[in-house]
Amino acid sequence: MTIKTNQFHLQIAEKNVGSLSHLALLRWALVVIFLWFGGMKFTTYEANAIAPFITYSPIMSWLHTLFGIQGASYVIGVLELSTAAALILGAFKPIFSALGAAMSAATYLLTLTFFFSTPGVAEVTAGGFPAIGAMPGQFLLKDLVLLAASLSLLLASIQTSRSSAR
Repeated sequence: MTIKTNQFHLQIAEKNVGSLSHLALLRWALVVIFLWFGGMKFTTYEANAIAPFITYSPIMSWLHTLFGIQGASYVIGVLELSTAAALILGAFKPIFSALGAAMSAATYLLTLTFFFSTPGVAEVTAGGFPAIGAMPGQFLLKDLVLLAASLSLLLASIQTSRSSAR
């Protein structure tokens, strides 16, 4: 199933040319993560746990100013649950395959910026960066793999006219 735009063909990632059914594993793993983490954002526990990341982020700190700690967590939760919904719909509709993967990739690109803004990422007692502490450094490092999964889905969902002409 494909949708043609001016220069792109949007496809359900798993139904792209070749044997890409393994991408379904990535899609559904990301769905579980976004449903779980998104749902957790509606708890006080999670709002307080992510507060330091948001507070020190030059990209996201405005959320606390505008919505407060719990409100910012609600906003992020809605975005994460929306990403899960787009990924789910993306198993059936090409536009949502690309949208969900792009939303997921944007999430992990953003969280990886916390490496540079959150105090305590570098482990000073081990000589500083590139040595990273268990919290928050190693916790954030997993987002590199999640970004790769998101980009794999995105690239399989969007094919340029040149590649589809082959």
